[in-house]
Amino acid sequence: MKYIIKKLGMMIATLLVVSICVFLAFSIIPGDPALRLLGTEASPELLAQTRQQMGLTDPLPVRYLRWFLGFIRGDFGVSYNYKTPVAGMIVSKIPITLTMAAMAFLMTILISIPLGIFTAKHEGSWLDRGIIVINQIIMAVPPFFSGILITFIFGMILRLFTPGGFVNYTADVGRFVRYLFFPSVAIALPKIAMTVRMLRGSLIDEAAKDYSRTAYSRGNNTNGVLYRHILKNALIPVITFLGMTLADMVAGSIVIEQVFSIPGISRILLTSISNRDYPVVEAIIMGIATIVIVVNFLVDVIYRIIDPRIGFEDE
Repeated sequence: MKYIIKKLGMMIATLLVVSICVFLAFSIIPGDPALRLLGTEASPELLAQTRQQMGLTDPLPVRYLRWFLGFIRGDFGVSYNYKTPVAGMIVSKIPITLTMAAMAFLMTILISIPLGIFTAKHEGSWLDRGIIVINQIIMAVPPFFSGILITFIFGMILRLFTPGGFVNYTADVGRFVRYLFFPSVAIALPKIAMTVRMLRGSLIDEAAKDYSRTAYSRGNNTNGVLYRHILKNALIPVITFLGMTLADMVAGSIVIEQVFSIPGISRILLTSISNRDYPVVEAIIMGIATIVIVVNFLVDVIYRIIDPRIGFEDE
């Protein structure tokens, strides 16, 4: 219990530090949101009045505290440009980005773990060497370029989907999921390759340890030793990587949305950055950071469940 409390405290502290960094980053960078909103022809009096209405004239600590307490309550402020609550602007877009990340994560688990076990069991075979070569190629290709190739091959040549023909989940859930399948593949491909490589190496390392040889000496067959003894220990570093991968997939979804013309968080984020609509940008970046931090905390907890020895010194 002390281990989990310690990790929870670290999560809260990290979230606090990240929030300070995010807020300061958009408070000290050059540019005046009021000037961007009103234009260069605005009078000094109108600019001063607009800055006061935006809360930009308040001391920095006061502005931060107001913003952070609002974020905790789910109040992300009001958009400078659209004069509407930020939460209302992004709440309809979050399911698109999160669904795509979740699909990519599910693909990664369902493909990489069986494939990683297969390559480890057939170490040195021509299949193993072939998969390693393919892994290297996939890891070298950025997801956005994979997205372009997928769009060209499966969209324009094979016509398995219509590029740009996105259907929102509010209109048709089935078509929505089908359209997100190919963007999810583009996100998942490099993660699958990395996970296969990591799991293969971890399994081979664990198989060479004394406890594995002892299990074989007791008459256990290969599958028995693998699934009863080796796999649990080999999965520990992989679980950490998968946790980081899930958080990374949320961020990666933003890039892929642009490639496939998906109206998710990315469209609002890029527009808000160019318009210096900082409440929107801060809410999205802080939201992604929160997902990363919470996922890392959950990974630590799962780590402890799999191997109770982890963090034993904290008990």
